[in-house]
Amino acid sequence: MHIVGEGSAPERGGLRERKKRATRAALVEAAVRLAARHGAENVTVEAISEAAGVSPRTFFNYFDSRDDVFLMIGAEAGARIRQAVLDAPSGRSPLEALREAMAAELAEVEQHHELWRLHAEVLRRSPRLLVRSHHVHTADELGLAEALAERLGAGTPPPAGDRAAPPADEEGRRLALGLYPQLLAAVGITAVRVAVEHWCVRQEERAFLDVFHETFDHLAAGLSEPPEPPGQAARP
Repeated sequence: MHIVGEGSAPERGGLRERKKRATRAALVEAAVRLAARHGAENVTVEAISEAAGVSPRTFFNYFDSRDDVFLMIGAEAGARIRQAVLDAPSGRSPLEALREAMAAELAEVEQHHELWRLHAEVLRRSPRLLVRSHHVHTADELGLAEALAERLGAGTPPPAGDRAAPPADEEGRRLALGLYPQLLAAVGITAVRVAVEHWCVRQEERAFLDVFHETFDHLAAGLSEPPEPPGQAARP
């Protein structure tokens, strides 16, 4: 789940952590805007750093390579969502826990929608980044599925003595998961994408969080067909 604005969640941590999030967000925004104008392949670490008002050395405190600034967007948000899923009250269903965790991170989407759009354009114009982004997205989804499995009690390790080393490769991690947490993670992430895309062309009509919650209402209802609006003729 790629959340462009690092400040989209309620502020957490002390001043140092807030400054780190602000610096990361500034680097991401500078990179995306430069790539939207010139193409990702033509943007250098030096140009990104200068636009963000930091040194190239500082850039590498946050990202291992130039491409990572486009691919690792939202990594911290993904970790916060996973932790929020685990920390949600026990009375919440897995879907409710996921919904609330995502809503907290997406609360300020309306302030960052232009950056969301530009980031999508940058990826579409760079097949190499698009392929790598798919791998990042897959890993993020797998991590969320593991958090949901742990919440369900299906992802906890076996008792000591029977415990094998946890699988490190993706195939082994998926073998350790049941169908439900994998499906819920995939559906939840897809729901966010659909809600953002739906809202982006209707910004004057509704607030984003209203669209987001309606999307999850449909999921909670089992995607049953919604009632027809008043005055609409019934289909034959």
